[in-house]
This record gives sequence, C-alpha cells and structure tokens, in this order.
Amino acid sequence: MSITTLTAVATQDTKEVITHGQILGDFHEGDGYDWMEAIETEGWAVIPNWGIDGWDLGQWPYVMVAGTRTADEKGPLWGMVTYCEGDVSTTWYREQKAHWAAVTAQAHFSWINGQAHGPKDLPEKLADIPAQYAQPYPGWLD
Repeated sequence: MSITTLTAVATQDTKEVITHGQILGDFHEGDGYDWMEAIETEGWAVIPNWGIDGWDLGQWPYVMVAGTRTADEKGPLWGMVTYCEGDVSTTWYREQKAHWAAVTAQAHFSWINGQAHGPKDLPEKLADIPAQYAQPYPGWLD
C-alpha cells in the first residue's frame, strides 16, 4: 500500500504549481523507524545528519526529516517531509538552495530547543546561522 498521493501542489520557493507532487500522508501504523522504511519504497530518504560536522537532524524515532529529488519538464524538484510522531508534512522546492534552507530551519529548531545535538556555538536566530551549519553533511554526499 502506498503512503503517498500524487497531486498538484505549489512549490514553497517559486509558488509555481507542479502537477505531480508526491505528498506523504500521516503515518500512525508504527513508529518513526517503520515510517522510514515505508518511505524508502516511495523514493524518499531520511536525512540523519546536517551541517559540516554532521550534527543530529531530528529526534529519532519521534521526529525525522526526509528528502527526495525528482524533475519535471522545467527542471529539478526537491521534496522535504517532516515526521513528528506520525504527523507528516510535505513541501516542495524548485531550487536546491531553498530546499537546504528549509532543512536548515528544521535543524536549527531542533538544535536550539535541545531536541537534537547541534553546534555548541549555534546562534539564537536562524537568520544568523553560519554557512557551515546550513548545508548537507559532506559524509553522505560522496
């Protein structure tokens, strides 16, 4: 059984409507590890670490962030989904930079609130976050 729906959805950054946006629904059939396994079959992957030193992203198995990449006739599309104890929210982005900013916002929120291990010198405001904290962990880009 698919946990996704294909529907028309607006990208968060460009506000354009994409006609085949994959939306993940709420998942109350198990825990976050079950969800992680289920979304892999749909082309999504949970992002375990964020930032140059690979700090924790989310608070597994209760809070997770996942991503995917696809394309349409206009170019690449980047998807992000957040999972919080079964409640799921999906967003899409045309630009990789906007996708990374959205993941960084999730990371900053969990780090600043002590829900995940993050940088010791993390600024209070997301707008002040240094570039090395606002990018994928290089260890999983290889």
